[in-house]
Amino acid sequence: MNDQKGILAVISGFSGAGKGTLVKELLTRHEQEYCLSISATTRIPREGEVDGQHYFFLDKSVFEQRIQEERFLEHACYVDNYYGTPKDFVFNKLSQGISVILEIEMQGALKVKERYPETVLIFVTPPTAEELEARLRGRGTETEEVILSRLSRASEEVTYMDKYDYIVLNENGKVVECAEDIHQIIEAEKRKAVYGGELVEQLTEGLAAYKKGE
Repeated sequence: MNDQKGILAVISGFSGAGKGTLVKELLTRHEQEYCLSISATTRIPREGEVDGQHYFFLDKSVFEQRIQEERFLEHACYVDNYYGTPKDFVFNKLSQGISVILEIEMQGALKVKERYPETVLIFVTPPTAEELEARLRGRGTETEEVILSRLSRASEEVTYMDKYDYIVLNENGKVVECAEDIHQIIEAEKRKAVYGGELVEQLTEGLAAYKKGE
């Protein structure tokens, strides 16, 4: 087991920013160092979905009981179903030295940051609004109405960007480089946590006897 705790990192971004692709690349390249948080939900499992792998599937009464017990980092209700991030899963992984990635939207991210200030918020974005539109249209799977709706939502989400600790540009053809940028950010945060906290405390205690006049 790693003696150093992992980092809790939230990755957010506009629809079409490429968050999912980046997270997949990060987990593939550094599979021993990271895991993707598994959400709990009250919705019915879809074909092929496995409990504990894709989601933790819970009855509504159980989910609501866990809300009362404050067992979620954050939770929300969408289309009559609850979704939430279980504390136990996340903190267990962090204690093993594994950094946990949460891929959630902005409001949920800010809730987590408020409750756990040591959380690292990373916002992923294309370099321009025009590139974001081009990616949404390039999917070829959505109607014009849906595309415009996603762009409209992005125009609202952009106001949250300055609340994030880091902004990472996901440029075309540079998925590997962008994933490594995220990795380096988290590695730097690990060093900050160790050398900025534990080591300073240790040295302070060790050097206390050398204060002038003692």
